[in-house]
Parts: sequence; structure tokens; C-alpha cells
Amino acid sequence: MAETTIDLAKALELTRTGDIWVFRGRSKADRAIQMLTNSPVNHVGMSVVIEDLPPLMWHAELGKSLRDRWTGNHQRGVQLHDAREAVLTWARRYDQRAWLRQLDGDLSRESEDAVLKTIARLDGTPFPSTARLAGRWFKGRVPNRKARDAERNGTLETAYCAEVVAVTYEEMGLLPAGRRPNWYDPGRFWSGDDLELNDGALLGNEISVVIPTED
Repeated sequence: MAETTIDLAKALELTRTGDIWVFRGRSKADRAIQMLTNSPVNHVGMSVVIEDLPPLMWHAELGKSLRDRWTGNHQRGVQLHDAREAVLTWARRYDQRAWLRQLDGDLSRESEDAVLKTIARLDGTPFPSTARLAGRWFKGRVPNRKARDAERNGTLETAYCAEVVAVTYEEMGLLPAGRRPNWYDPGRFWSGDDLELNDGALLGNEISVVIPTED
């Protein structure tokens, strides 16, 4: 099947809260993440669209070049960015391809409120070191009720991008409770993984986002 494409401006016009952005790069670090997680992608973020504000992206990263829209600071770790700035940074500075997956299903007011509460709770959480990522994903597949309960109660010491999206989706009621956040990796949010959402919600296929060559 031919890949569906859309330009960035149109993608930002169409995106709604809960839509997923996935990225794939070619650097050694990107390849390492893809290999460690057995995934074709290495980064994931979630759209947050609030009334008349420009679309935002909720994710976690090592960089701090963009201003966090929740605190107003430049920080590493879990961040809320202007979505356009975030996509352009990942495409131009980090040499990443970008795709958008649209969430099919109406969000309740409670789900939207849950997004803001999760942002307030997790924004600024540090990003784990690259050396710890493989161990985190392995531990996420081993049952550990004490650790799972602590993480669900908001005591994550560090958070990787897929964990941030997974925790937010769970708080929104889109993912079933019970799994530890580090069970998730970026590939879980790629269509090839068939991630099952609650109450008939679905994520559409990837739409390739065409990045403008200049502003």
C-alpha cells in the first residue's frame, strides 16, 4: 500500500489530544534504541490540544533547547513543547522521520482533565541515562507489584518517552491498568504492534509528515 503523506502545517491543523507522533532516526543512538526495543521507531510523543492554544507535544527527551510550555523553563526530561517546534527540532536537528497516528474516538471531559493532571504530576521528571534503558525495559516485563504501585502513584524517578505516553494514556482510560510504565517502548505505539485500547478506541495508521525545508 502507498504510504499516506501530509505536510506539517496540515498535520498540526488536524491533530487532537491523544494523537501519537512517532519518530525514526539513523544515528547510532537511534539505532541502538530501535535494536534494544525491537522497534522500527525510537521516539514517541502525544498531542495535547487545548482550546485556542497552538498544538502541543507531550514527551520526554534529553535535550533542553525548547521552552517547556508548562513551566516556562528550558529543562531536560519530561516536557510539554509547542508541537511544531518539537517536530521541526526532531526532523532537522536530530535527522528524524516523523509520522502522525490519529486517535479515533471522542475523549470525555474526564479524559481531557486527566491529561492536564498527568502533565502537572510528571512534567520535569528526569530522563534516564541511555545505559539504563535496556535494563528498564527488561524489568518492565518482570512482575513487580510494589514497583508498579509506586509508579502508578506518581513516584517515577525517571521517565522515558514511551513511559510518559503510556502513563498518560492509562490515566485517560485508554490503556488498561496493571502494566508497569516501563513495559512500554516506542514500538508499542507503532501500528505493527497492534496496541489494544479500551472502549473501542483505535489509533489510525501512520501518516508520514512532510517537513518544510525552511520556515
